[in-house]
Amino acid sequence: MAKAKLEYIWLDGYKPTQSLRSKTKIENNFSGKLEDCDTWSFDGSSTEQALGGSSDCLLKPVFICPDPERSKLGTPAYLVMCEVLNADGTAHESNGRATIEDDDDDFWFGFEQEYFLWNLEINKPLGFPANGYPAPQGPYYCSVGAKNAYGRDIIEEHLEYCLQAGLNVEGINAEVAAGQWEFQIFSKGAKDAGDQIWVARYLLERMGEKYGVGINWHCKPLGDTDWNGSGMHANFSNTILRTAGKKETFDKICLAFAPVVAEHIAVYGADNHLRLTGKHETQSIDQFSYGVSDRGASIRIPIVAVKKGWNGYLEDRRPNSAADPYKVAARIIKTVKGVEI
Repeated sequence: MAKAKLEYIWLDGYKPTQSLRSKTKIENNFSGKLEDCDTWSFDGSSTEQALGGSSDCLLKPVFICPDPERSKLGTPAYLVMCEVLNADGTAHESNGRATIEDDDDDFWFGFEQEYFLWNLEINKPLGFPANGYPAPQGPYYCSVGAKNAYGRDIIEEHLEYCLQAGLNVEGINAEVAAGQWEFQIFSKGAKDAGDQIWVARYLLERMGEKYGVGINWHCKPLGDTDWNGSGMHANFSNTILRTAGKKETFDKICLAFAPVVAEHIAVYGADNHLRLTGKHETQSIDQFSYGVSDRGASIRIPIVAVKKGWNGYLEDRRPNSAADPYKVAARIIKTVKGVEI
C-alpha cells in the first residue's frame, strides 16, 4: 500500500512572537488534495496553547503543497499548513488566520519578507567578523560577489524549493545589511498569502538546519547600531484601489490609517520600536505619514500606481520581519473596509 508523508505545520501560542511547529503524519494512498487531509490533534500544553488537564488542540488543514526536499528521498511528501482550533472546533486565540475577513478574496497581498542568515557560532550575521563589524552599509544591497554577498547557496536552494512547492515567489535579493536577504510572495487572497509566507518561512528554517545556519527573524537583531532592521512590507490592494482612477481615493484610504496607528502597531511585530525610529527608511513608530515613492513614510504610494492613472496598490512599510502575516492582513483589511468611497 503506497504511503505519503504529510508534515502538519502550525503556529504555537508563545507571546509576543509565535513560532512554527510541525509533526509528520503518514497516510496510505493519499490523493495529494487538501480535502483529503484529516483534522489532527496535538498536545497544546507543550506549545502554550492549552493546560495539561485539557491539553488537546486541533489542527485544521488549510493549505497543501509538495515538500520538495523530503520527496527526493523517494516517498511522496507534502507540507500542510494548519489553523489551530480548540477541542470544540472554535478558533484558538492564537489563530490569526481566523480573524481575516476576506472570504471573497477581494484583497490581494504581496509580502516582502526580510531576514538575516545567522552565524550560530559567533551569534552574528553571516559576513560579520567575530569581533567588530564588516564594512559599513552600502555595497550589500542587491550585491554580487564573495566580498559582499553571504549565504547565496542557502537562499538559492530555498528559492528553488519554494518554486518546486508551487509557492508564488516573485523574487529574492540581498538586502541592505551584510547577511540580510529578502524574498517576496504575492497572492490574490489574504489568507493564501499568509499561508504561503508561513510555508516559505518553514522551508527556510529547515534549510538552516541543513546548513547549520540560523534564520533570524527579529526586526532589529543588531540593536541600536547603524545597520538596517528587517521588515515584512505589506503591499495590498482591493478592487477600489485597483480601479480607483483618482488621487482622492488613495488619499482617503491612506488617511484612514492615521487614527488607528496603535491598533496596527499592536500586530505589526514585537520590538518594532527598535526598528521604526525615523531612520533607515522608516517612519517613527508613534507617527503616521504617507507619500508617493516615500520609503521613509508609514505607507508608500508606489509611483507605478500614479503612472497607471491612480490605479494599483499601497505599501504599508511598518510590519516587521517577525510579524504574523495573517494578523497584519486582518488589520489592514479592517481599516480599508471602514472607508466609505
